[in-house]
Amino acid sequence: MNWNTHLKAQSTRATQLYHNLLKIAGKSWGVPLNHRRTLFKTVTERVLAHGAVAWCLEPTVRIARKLATIQRPFLLAISGAYRTTSTAALQVILGIPPLQLQLQMEARGTALFRLRLPLSTNVSDIDPSEIEEKATGWSTHPSEHLSPTQISLDDGGNINTGLRIYTDGSKTEKGVGAAFCVFTDVNITHRWSTRLSLRNTVFQAEILALLKAVEHAVSLPTQQLTILVDNQASINSAANPKSHNSIARKIFKLLHSHPHIRVSWIKAHAGYIGNEEADRLAKEAAETENFPETPLEFIKTFLRQKMLATWQMAWDDGDTGRLIHNIIPKVSLDSINWTRNEVLFFTGHGPFPSFLQRFNLAEISFCSCGGIGTPIHYATVCRLTTSYHMAPPSQQHQPIWFRRVGNNSTSRRKIHNLLHFLQRETSLFRPDPN
Repeated sequence: MNWNTHLKAQSTRATQLYHNLLKIAGKSWGVPLNHRRTLFKTVTERVLAHGAVAWCLEPTVRIARKLATIQRPFLLAISGAYRTTSTAALQVILGIPPLQLQLQMEARGTALFRLRLPLSTNVSDIDPSEIEEKATGWSTHPSEHLSPTQISLDDGGNINTGLRIYTDGSKTEKGVGAAFCVFTDVNITHRWSTRLSLRNTVFQAEILALLKAVEHAVSLPTQQLTILVDNQASINSAANPKSHNSIARKIFKLLHSHPHIRVSWIKAHAGYIGNEEADRLAKEAAETENFPETPLEFIKTFLRQKMLATWQMAWDDGDTGRLIHNIIPKVSLDSINWTRNEVLFFTGHGPFPSFLQRFNLAEISFCSCGGIGTPIHYATVCRLTTSYHMAPPSQQHQPIWFRRVGNNSTSRRKIHNLLHFLQRETSLFRPDPN
């Protein structure tokens, strides 16, 4: 199966969405660039991503080219750039990855998360069976809630009566640890700690420590008992019957069936002996066991970094958009937030005689002042634009000049105003044909 029919249908839908985006943007590009970008990411890209796991897990060169063709009009509509502008440059300026890389990342995520299918060994050695599952629905009947006195987000450091269990999670360069210790009055009567995988997060360590503390509390005779946790996120997750975290759901069920167990927040590193002991245990946790589940957030971050690395390699090795590569050498998922005028200036594809003559849109490349009509000419030496001038660089320092101007908001504002002037006074810069 070559998916030609599917891609043709997607292309047709994309064309309709493109024309809708043009209607919204308007002839004067009145809708802000970031709004146009958001519309593409949240509407168009979601439509195109439909079923990507079936056809974009390992996209062929043909599919990649087709997706690039589909994406390009949207990049032009979002940025307001000239049609001759490099696709690769627009992707980096707008923080929008090549469509085949974006869809491939999502396809890989779907394969791991939902289908539990392993990826090729050159991509990842992650075992899908060891990935944390996302819980859905309610952990109990909606009418069942924890007692209002069971959960407290007030600092419980001054609680000194009854049995107290302090929990903590910690992450260092050597690993991730979870621990709890049991205090009766001022004496430690029980300790527990474990080492987790480096892939695990601090939140996972905190929530695991809370689960183990609750399980230990359940095994004890019924008595006044408080579990003190220095992480509010884990407390909130455990108290939420609709939490997506499977461990938090286990905690909720245990607390619901054992209302004598209270959970209270405690301020970290405030000198509370129990909290400091739990923190020490977590940091010194021995390699007694490994947490069996790889967190979803780790997988998402891993796949995102993999995509960025591939995109960066393509950007570094590409033949187009080198002017922009000089200014923005590193790809990012964040937009540079240039205005349309700034995009025209830094790409060199704008109302400049040198550009227009290159594409046979003008007979000569000269400005009416006699110089070559390049972007840097108007920004530094043209006698008709002295109000917008900046210090001219030497020939060998022009790349550095563009980089500094591109990364300086004040200079970019001057460039924006310069382009506005050039577009408003077009006839002023046309050489006399006689």
